[in-house]
Amino acid sequence: MSSHEVLNPATGQVITTVRATTAAEVDAAVGLATKAQRGWAAAAPADRARLLRRFAAAVDGHLEELAQLEVREAGHTIGNARWEAGNVRDLLDFAAGGVERLNGRQIPVAGGLDLTILEPLGVIGVIAPWNFPMPIAAWGTAPALAAGNAVLLKPAETTPLTALRLAELALEAGLPEHLFQVLPGAGDEAGSALVEHPGVAKIVFTGSTRVGKQIMARCAERVKRVTLELGGKSPNIVFADSDLEAAVAATPMSFLDNSGQDCCARSRVLVQRSVYDRFLEQLAPAVESVVVGDPADEKTQMGPLISQAQLERVRAYVPEQLTLKAIRGTAPEGPGFWFPPTVLTGLEADDPAATEEIFGPVAVVLPFEDEADAIRLANATEYGLSGSIWTRDVGRAIRVSRAVAAGNLSVNSHSSVRYSTPFGGYKQSGLGRELGPDALTAFTETKNIFISTEA
Repeated sequence: MSSHEVLNPATGQVITTVRATTAAEVDAAVGLATKAQRGWAAAAPADRARLLRRFAAAVDGHLEELAQLEVREAGHTIGNARWEAGNVRDLLDFAAGGVERLNGRQIPVAGGLDLTILEPLGVIGVIAPWNFPMPIAAWGTAPALAAGNAVLLKPAETTPLTALRLAELALEAGLPEHLFQVLPGAGDEAGSALVEHPGVAKIVFTGSTRVGKQIMARCAERVKRVTLELGGKSPNIVFADSDLEAAVAATPMSFLDNSGQDCCARSRVLVQRSVYDRFLEQLAPAVESVVVGDPADEKTQMGPLISQAQLERVRAYVPEQLTLKAIRGTAPEGPGFWFPPTVLTGLEADDPAATEEIFGPVAVVLPFEDEADAIRLANATEYGLSGSIWTRDVGRAIRVSRAVAAGNLSVNSHSSVRYSTPFGGYKQSGLGRELGPDALTAFTETKNIFISTEA
């Protein structure tokens, strides 16, 4: 029976070992989930909502425990980890509020009454990533449960601990046994078994574009629904008419939060040429002052990367000899998977570091001439997940927002994710939308019923 070691990214030391779920165990889990889902779907909506709120309350009561687990297994700063646990709580509350508002429609027709009913799909497979293990797992799990489905959650091999604890809390809160199961294991066994199982109605996957394409192709063979949240290479567009000091101050954590391991990271900083040099002069001390260190320390702003493999991937994008205007912060030496905050300059717009997702604490700053040039550079990538626009001109903010091909844009801000608003990408950044007021409907089937009133 195989197992996975869970490492502390800050030290490289083994925290614990978790047994990997086999394909046969996935099959058994689907059978149990199918039975549990039937009873859950038949329950009164108010009862389902009440149990989800109890689940949210259980998460709230164990907020610090969950946060500390996230620090240990994912290397997240304690401040971020507390926010993540709170986001799980808030999302469960929000989803519970939608249970009794999952309404169909009455459509005017001749000769009778026509109405639609939204019915749960059945068993949902959620494949969660290692970069935000708790909240992204909840993005699929909470609305799927609220819509009357069962959920089988496969966490990333490196970060299964918070998911396993959430499953325990769900049972303690009174959710039916087998309704929400966590299946730790390898993607090529447990994940593949979920994707290929005929009893799984939909797959929700967050991860790399490469793997997302593979999952989509395998789901297509079975005409299985899929939601994909994939890679990003988001632009941070700074116009000369912006509040430059505010734009500079917000830039470091726009690509350093979670050590840059964020699909929404603003890792392409596009600055109008007339303020380019001034922007870099102000950015240098802002980046160099970021506190990188022990993620359990309240003062730490950036922790380690998740693994040695990720560290090597990030290193491959950064030249050994940096240009004169490049910026580099500091990071601890010794055990753990540390890489310093880094800003690259002097690159061509088509350089791999400027177009590919690095998934680390590295940003590229590129100059642009005018609004049209900014839009061209912003869209010169296969991704389209998020982005920011800094300007005092409201008309420009609207024009550029309409022109940039991305699913989530912010003006004079780097905010991308709220549980109450939709989230998802254009182009190679994914398929479908998560979160927001329509999240529950993504886990339902629309049934149309016509009732004749003819005598």
